[in-house]
Amino acid sequence: MSPELALTELRGGLEIALWVGGPLLLVVLVVGVVIGIIQAATQLNEPTIAFVAKAIALTAALFATGSFLLGTLVEYTIGLFQRLPHIIG
Repeated sequence: MSPELALTELRGGLEIALWVGGPLLLVVLVVGVVIGIIQAATQLNEPTIAFVAKAIALTAALFATGSFLLGTLVEYTIGLFQRLPHIIG
């Protein structure tokens, strides 16, 4: 296995991790910022409000994009298993 091939496979894995984790993290980030602004404006400093809102938003995002994310992971895994003989040998 050459270093170029190893770096290419590592890059592909990191791209898939970003495609799968990125939308979910973005949703949680946006909800956290919005809740933080609302809490700062109302001077209501209760951490459970932000946690519950983030958990609900993450669940909704998983329901909305779960099939796409799972399909992306399955597609990458099948491709990786098909490339495995070339990677090893």
